[in-house]
Amino acid sequence: MQQLKKILVPFIAVSILSSSAVAIAQNAPKPEQLIKWRQSAFQIIAWNNGRVKANVEGTYNKEEVVKAANTIAAVANAGLGSLFAPGSDKGKGWHDTATKPEAFTDKHFGELAGNFIKEANELAKVAANGDQAAVKAQFGALGKTCKACHDDFKTKD
Repeated sequence: MQQLKKILVPFIAVSILSSSAVAIAQNAPKPEQLIKWRQSAFQIIAWNNGRVKANVEGTYNKEEVVKAANTIAAVANAGLGSLFAPGSDKGKGWHDTATKPEAFTDKHFGELAGNFIKEANELAKVAANGDQAAVKAQFGALGKTCKACHDDFKTKD
């Protein structure tokens, strides 16, 4: 009986782990869903960038800027990289993906994403201080990270 346990227990454990891995893989989001989430996340970023821009170019409302900057930082830190999973380089979410295939293989893409996160976090910190000139400067730094990624990894409209 003891010998049978030594054989069956590992076999059962491997079987359970294997079937769990298959179940997880079957429940993984489809590329179209990943593209939708990715497009939605970047729309939220774009909307909040517009809110900051309106404030630094017009009448400054610290509370509005803090909310927008915190939202940008939250989305930046939410794990956007996982939305660039294999298979989501082609296809349609809300619309055709504009991400170039190189984004999925070029290590520079990860570096640019890290820069975006860093500058988004810095914008949230600067916004909390309420200095319009400092926010405008940091917003410019954030914009440069967006442009760098768009220049290399987004198809042109």
